[in-house]
Amino acid sequence: MLNSLFITGTDTDVGKTYVAAGFAVTLRKMGMDVGVMKPFAAGTAQKTGFKSEDVEILANAAHVNDPEILLNPQFFPIAASPYTALKNLKIKPDIQLILNSFKKLSQLHSMMLVEGMGGIMTPILRDYFVTNLIKDMKLPTIIVTRTKVGTINHTIMTCKMCEKYKIPVKGIVINNFDTGGYLIKELKRDLENLTNMPVLGSIPFIDDMSDASLYRIFKKNINFKSLLN
Repeated sequence: MLNSLFITGTDTDVGKTYVAAGFAVTLRKMGMDVGVMKPFAAGTAQKTGFKSEDVEILANAAHVNDPEILLNPQFFPIAASPYTALKNLKIKPDIQLILNSFKKLSQLHSMMLVEGMGGIMTPILRDYFVTNLIKDMKLPTIIVTRTKVGTINHTIMTCKMCEKYKIPVKGIVINNFDTGGYLIKELKRDLENLTNMPVLGSIPFIDDMSDASLYRIFKKNINFKSLLN
């Protein structure tokens, strides 16, 4: 039985939040008690509610009432990596705080979806990357990729780093929001052949983030059977 998942991506802005939200809604509607977490978030803080819009999307999708300090232990008011925030703002990323928050949330929910920040080698400290965080959380990962040309290179590199850090990959999700990229059928074929990782499905561009819409799209397009085994 699948316990928890870390959602990472080949880059920033590949749609990790939307994929994590879609997974949260679908697994919840399949009867699972799903918790969500975004350890580090960055950017301009929202004026109301959660500082991070991503965290708000995740919390709404999972229908959780957990405190923001657990869902998003650290927020940096700068659109950059935690390492850059450390250098520019002198705010030190607190790994122990993140791991403690994850442990608390794991005790509140039977399954956790953790959304990463940027790509898999996004630096948190000088010698500590998203890969290290996934290892410390002892989670398998899902890699979110896109269709534009260049994605095969990025996806192979991401998979190679997972191999290097011995991070189990449950599969790849193609976020099909770019125009003029690879055909999904061909991209799926090539990624599976080149990475030996399963492509769990592809998600079309989503403009309706309602529960009903996300559930319909993800249930239809993602192979949850293979994911949950």
